[in-house]
Amino acid sequence: MKQKHIQHLYWRIGFGILPNALEKRSKQNKKAVVDNLLRASKEATPLTLDTSELDDLMGGSYEKSKENRMKIQKISREKIKVLNVAWIERLADPKELLREKMTLFWANHFVCQDNNYVYSQKFHNTLRTHALGNFKDFVVAISKEAAMTKYLNTKQNRKQKPNENFARELMELFTLGVGNYTEDDIKESARAFTGYSHNLQGEFVFRKRAHDEGVKAFFGKSGNFNGDDIIDIILENKQCATYICGKIYRYFVNDTIDENHVNNMANMFYKDYNIENVMRYMMLSDWFYDKKNIGIKIKSPIELLVGIKNVVPVDFKNPKQLLYIQKLLGQILLSPPNVAGWKGGRNWIDSNTIVMRLKLSSLILNNAYISKAKAGTSDAAMDMKKQAFKKNFGKRFKTESNWNYFNNQFKNVDINDLENHILACNINESASAYLQSLSKVSRQEYCVQLMSLPEYQMC
Repeated sequence: MKQKHIQHLYWRIGFGILPNALEKRSKQNKKAVVDNLLRASKEATPLTLDTSELDDLMGGSYEKSKENRMKIQKISREKIKVLNVAWIERLADPKELLREKMTLFWANHFVCQDNNYVYSQKFHNTLRTHALGNFKDFVVAISKEAAMTKYLNTKQNRKQKPNENFARELMELFTLGVGNYTEDDIKESARAFTGYSHNLQGEFVFRKRAHDEGVKAFFGKSGNFNGDDIIDIILENKQCATYICGKIYRYFVNDTIDENHVNNMANMFYKDYNIENVMRYMMLSDWFYDKKNIGIKIKSPIELLVGIKNVVPVDFKNPKQLLYIQKLLGQILLSPPNVAGWKGGRNWIDSNTIVMRLKLSSLILNNAYISKAKAGTSDAAMDMKKQAFKKNFGKRFKTESNWNYFNNQFKNVDINDLENHILACNINESASAYLQSLSKVSRQEYCVQLMSLPEYQMC
């Protein structure tokens, strides 16, 4: 398989690939590379923190006092911050690369947020468990998650007073897309999901007394439907397969839809709604590696941050600064802006975020310093300038960069070839001329220079 195609694959279904792994994969054909990726992601490793303190507060003798609720909320707020950092670390060094990237994808599809950490962790790991599985099972599981029943008010959905929030978003955002259902479909669907609730531990509970046992008319069918029945009927509509494949295509291939390619994916997906199969089809398709699809997507803030950490492992001495960076970039994991999630694409970049994005690598790897020394500048002069810069500007983030790891991974890469490993797209003439004029004193300095280019924003 061509190295450029392997890099493209790994930038899209991961966060890049290092030289040693690239060399190994380049000796394999496309099928072998894809099979290895899928094989490595067969199992799901949950991401969990110690919840014993919360378990005690929410246990069998749980007292619904204001004091207890405040304790749960306080502990949960801190735990969710820790989970955010742990998720970043997992993405930067995953055992199941494709599964982890798919978990990130589904988190912005089945959008949900909860202030109870136990429920949030459970929901997060449900995404991971089903990320490459059967989509029907996935939707059913999501519909019964405590975090989701709270977020979209299914818990308040009773036969005397149906709440339509989940029923609406189920079709509009999760399965069919806007305009592929009627208001009556929403009303009848909401009736089917009445009685959905959970206990204090976040386990699904079906409250039969609150469920509407009457006949519902939904998508041309009539019956005493429950929530699972509604999901079955929705998935019978091929529009569901087309909608999901369209979202996968925009995320992994190109923001601009190619209807032929998406329809081919949907034909595959509609057969059994197996997510792994449709991902395999996409990764093996020749069009996935077309020139028009390479290096043209704007990295999300998380892809940008994790991509840097993939090349140069960096440890934040104050984990809160990692959350602060996400806030500045416009994407805080576990804290979506609304039920529709982040829009992505060009929306990632505006006048506020672009400066931070271009400076990110220098801020966290090099004390905010970007060497702009022209060829011929003495090492002593450069060291003096760097120390002065560090003193005045390099205290914003307390980090420790593992440059030894970087040097070991890139030891066989000529410094002039470094851009082919760091950048996903070709650099323009002016940027190329600028780089050529600089003094390439080390791979480390040049790496930061490359990561500070606008081209590094693309994958």
